[in-house]
Amino acid sequence: MTRAMHTPALLLLNDSPRLPLIAALAVRFAATVTQWERRRRGRVNLSRLDDRLLKDVGLTRFEADREARRQFWLG
Repeated sequence: MTRAMHTPALLLLNDSPRLPLIAALAVRFAATVTQWERRRRGRVNLSRLDDRLLKDVGLTRFEADREARRQFWLG
């Protein structure tokens, strides 16, 4: 199970060949929580866009509301 990690420090830790198991799990946990927070913020921001801005990004109000209601752990 590979997760995309964007933080340079997390990438460096994840690529370490001799990372102890507990450290590897901690890095994966931190990456997962970071991804969840990014999704949550994105969905909150999406819910705040007006119809004009939604049209600019190619979404309807219904689609934006449906996405904004999704749980943060769902991709």
